[in-house]
Amino acid sequence: MPVKIRLQRHGKKGKPFYWVVAADARAKRDGKFLEKLGIYNPTTNPATVELDVDASVKWLRNGAQPTDTARRILSYKGAMLKKHLLAGVDKGALTQEQANEKMEAWLKEKEDQVFAKSQEVTQTAAEAKQKALDAEKEKNAKREADAKAAKDEADAEAKAAAEAEAKTEEATEETATEEASDDKKEA
Repeated sequence: MPVKIRLQRHGKKGKPFYWVVAADARAKRDGKFLEKLGIYNPTTNPATVELDVDASVKWLRNGAQPTDTARRILSYKGAMLKKHLLAGVDKGALTQEQANEKMEAWLKEKEDQVFAKSQEVTQTAAEAKQKALDAEKEKNAKREADAKAAKDEADAEAKAAAEAEAKTEEATEETATEEASDDKKEA
């Protein structure tokens, strides 16, 4: 019975979520599996990967063949390196302590890389948010300036109309006064 370490899809349409499983090569993609080894969520940034490294190494040492994507995930979490180091211990090239030291050093370096990536993503998101906020403030200031200019223009027009109306009333009163005086002179 050939065993594969592969991904089993879960989640909904457009939002994939995978289980990393050891399964019979003849089983359906989302069908029966022998053991669940971890999860993989590619929708997060950076991708979320949780893996039982010891169980994965056990299956790899027993001859399970990972698919391409599963191999990348196993490499990312250090299962392939651990298998390699354990093979060196079996051959006598390394001691168990040396293998453990190398594994710890690699894990620390990988953890620092992931932390740096997550900080970069957080910083980029914060910068984008600040840029959008500044653009929105600029739009609001322009909108307020335009509204104030329109209001000042409307007030100026109203004032000019009021002055024109006052002049016409004054002119009407003068004409009425002149007509009244003309009527008195004629009478």
